[in-house]
Amino acid sequence: MLPSLPVNQTIVAIHAAPPRLVYVCAGAGSLALAWLHAVAGSSRTILEARDVYAPRALAELVADPSPQAVSATTALALANWALQRARTLSEGDWPLLGVACTAAIATDRVRQGADRAFVAVASPNHPWLGALTLREPGATLVADRVTQEAAISEFVISAIARACGLEALPLSYGYALEQPDILPGCAYCESE
Repeated sequence: MLPSLPVNQTIVAIHAAPPRLVYVCAGAGSLALAWLHAVAGSSRTILEARDVYAPRALAELVADPSPQAVSATTALALANWALQRARTLSEGDWPLLGVACTAAIATDRVRQGADRAFVAVASPNHPWLGALTLREPGATLVADRVTQEAAISEFVISAIARACGLEALPLSYGYALEQPDILPGCAYCESE
């Protein structure tokens, strides 16, 4: 699935912006990486990306994982790890970002919770956290997995654009952006 024209134009602007980033996704959000690479210039933006699907892979990056892998706390911890990794990998004096997505989307098994995603961006200046609820528990009408993946990936691209100082991409799949509070101690601070 190729990015839509608005997503493509946003990615062109992201690649022209100074920040370099490390991206981590868990559960969904991998299409965002494919879209970033589908537009020329990704080598100026992406230092590294990881898809941590297994619980043990997640535990390698997050010292004290939340009991809920899909949570604001986990997304912020992954973004903080990604920012530290960006510092290790960066060559030059670029602004750096750690970007993370953790999500639970449509599946072929019974699951108690909602289809939901959290996206976090860690930067030395200010952290950002957003959430999308794609399906409430017990809902009978469910978007297919591919549609949910595209909606979450669009959400990730929008968050990266915002962190690059660009206009945030309007979300086109009809899900409302939620902005949970960032609890003290969950986000990266320059003094840490």
